[in-house]
Amino acid sequence: MDLSVTGAFIYFTIPVFGGIPITQTTVSSFLVAVGLIVLSLVIGRKLKKRPDGWQVLVEKGVGMLYDMVEQTMGKHNLRWAPLIGTVFLSSLCGSLIGLTGFLRSSTADLSCVMVWALAVSAICWYNGIKYNGFFGWLKGFTKPIAVMTPMNVISEIAQPVSMAFRHFGNVAGGGVITGILYLALSMLSAKILGLIAKSGVAVAIMLLALGIALLLYRKLKHSKRKLTLILGVLSAVLGLFGLLEVTGVLKGVPVLSFGIPALLSCYFDLFSGFVQAYVFTLLTMVYIGNSCPEPEQGAQE
Repeated sequence: MDLSVTGAFIYFTIPVFGGIPITQTTVSSFLVAVGLIVLSLVIGRKLKKRPDGWQVLVEKGVGMLYDMVEQTMGKHNLRWAPLIGTVFLSSLCGSLIGLTGFLRSSTADLSCVMVWALAVSAICWYNGIKYNGFFGWLKGFTKPIAVMTPMNVISEIAQPVSMAFRHFGNVAGGGVITGILYLALSMLSAKILGLIAKSGVAVAIMLLALGIALLLYRKLKHSKRKLTLILGVLSAVLGLFGLLEVTGVLKGVPVLSFGIPALLSCYFDLFSGFVQAYVFTLLTMVYIGNSCPEPEQGAQE
């Protein structure tokens, strides 16, 4: 995950139409799109009548996608399944690409998810005009009474805004939290290890010995007290890294910032990324499904 909270970095600007900036988000989105296209071509290159390996997993995933679309949008809207699958994979991969460490999550940029949300709204507006006619679509803004017209217009505007901000806020917020924690742990590491280093080698050796003694005591006595384990591990870690700090092996390295930010990154990038992709996809299905009624319902309306 990109730890920067200052926004996407601009790599260079294409000198046309007043300048087109190529940002981290642009590169990440492009790589995700190319990766998905290449992956689909590779997987679909040699399909077998009796699937095995990756083909089994892919066919299972496609089957689940079509089942979900049918249950949420209706059987008559199965034609939207490829779009729904594309939205889900683009969102999920756009969040996971931040795990590379040198690429920024494209979903951490509001402009990216806002384009997706506006595209969904445009599809809904197109379907409304297609099924009801232009004036029939406009008449929908006056229901249930003419006084509600401003509220209906605001509701249409709020739909893409809420979709985009929900997705962006969760992904970008995770990056901000992880970045702040990483900075705090780095400062704490410099402070504690600096104090140990100033106290000399003897203090570092004493902490290391104390930690080892506590761990051995817990093992020999078959103790299950978590406090002994925590104190033993903490003392041994501080003593070891303090000793390395004194000798200059790890001088200036923020060792205490290792691990915890990575665990948070796993949550925000993996779990939260999957959840946000699913929620955005589900909202896409609901909105488009509502704008595409069954043929008989459309005829009656």
